[in-house]
Amino acid sequence: MTIQVPPPPADWRSPGFLLGHIQHCLNFYHPRALDPRGGFAHRFANDGRLLDAGPRNLVSTCRFVVIEALAYRLFGRAEYREAVRHGLDFLTQAHRNPLSGGYAWLLSCQDQGIEVVDGRNIGYGLSFAVLAFAMALKAGVSEAAPWLDELVVTMERRLYDPAHGLYADLAGADWQLDGYRGQNANMHACEAMLCAFEATGRSWFLERADSLAQAVTVRLAGQSARGEVWEHYRADWSPDWQYNRDDHSDGYRPWGHLSGHQTEWAKLLLMLDRHRRAPWHLQRAQALFDGALQRGWDGARGGLFYSWGPDGVLYDDSKQQWVHAETLAAAAHLAAATGDARYGQWYEQLWSYCWRHLVDHRHGAWLRVLDAGNCLTSSEKSEPEPDYHNIGACAELLRLSGEGGLCP
Repeated sequence: MTIQVPPPPADWRSPGFLLGHIQHCLNFYHPRALDPRGGFAHRFANDGRLLDAGPRNLVSTCRFVVIEALAYRLFGRAEYREAVRHGLDFLTQAHRNPLSGGYAWLLSCQDQGIEVVDGRNIGYGLSFAVLAFAMALKAGVSEAAPWLDELVVTMERRLYDPAHGLYADLAGADWQLDGYRGQNANMHACEAMLCAFEATGRSWFLERADSLAQAVTVRLAGQSARGEVWEHYRADWSPDWQYNRDDHSDGYRPWGHLSGHQTEWAKLLLMLDRHRRAPWHLQRAQALFDGALQRGWDGARGGLFYSWGPDGVLYDDSKQQWVHAETLAAAAHLAAATGDARYGQWYEQLWSYCWRHLVDHRHGAWLRVLDAGNCLTSSEKSEPEPDYHNIGACAELLRLSGEGGLCP
């Protein structure tokens, strides 16, 4: 069935449009995702049917807490703050290992009880737990504070490598590290530390966010031919150019230079610059964004391709929801920081593409993955992405405009 795309709004920057669009996305998940047995159901069909109530991925649990906290801050309804507490209870009582202080990557929630399916401590997931606690604090849920402090101390002791100024990525349930290192966990650690700074006012968090950003976008990116962010590294933080090459099955550690991670770092650098001004923030943000749009934009059909190799040749030609959400936020930040009209034009062009191809105007939320020809290739929403990227992007756009009550 062909769905009629409604006319676009008169102004993509309008607070009324952005708030309404956030509500459009939230309504797909709230309250249907809340599971009375604990946490949030993660797997939904595009039309909203629940496909499997059992899986509980750490990233999804945390992202639900984040979007519910944002919803409370934007709309002020008590049901959203109660959903934050509901998610925090599951995060701390089910995912958290009380003996090790770690957080299990994957659980199964059944009527008979909760089972640990994968008890590893994965830096990417732990960074999202820090973000969830910090966002809960910003939503006025004060009981998140000791959990935030405990986890940050644990990450410093178990994962942080002071010699390189970065966090390791993979550890067993016993905290034994393997040899893989990745930038993605550190990018989201930077995001989480920025949020923790805004939630607590403690300068340590801001300093850590800044040092992580410099380590990844300057030092590590300097090892790439065009100064772009690479994903995978060995234990000594030398690039692993072959990790997961020709393997598209690992969505958390895909091979290549990812267009969305170039632009997501551009956004984070300018969010960092909001609190600590430094010329290199804007310089690197522009270089990463401009390179991503130059190499990744499909000039014929619109949209951003997913990734390319070290030689600049396109690798993955899918077009993914989160990539476009992060690029929207980065374009808006760059337009505000530079006054350069081309970033405003990219913002308009990106919204127009998303409105036509990614926003699900019939059922709500955004569609996850399209092919190169902009045809839908995924029948599911939510796992591991309950619209955290696009809801967060719209909230950041509201903050840039000074609307929506989102000042720290």
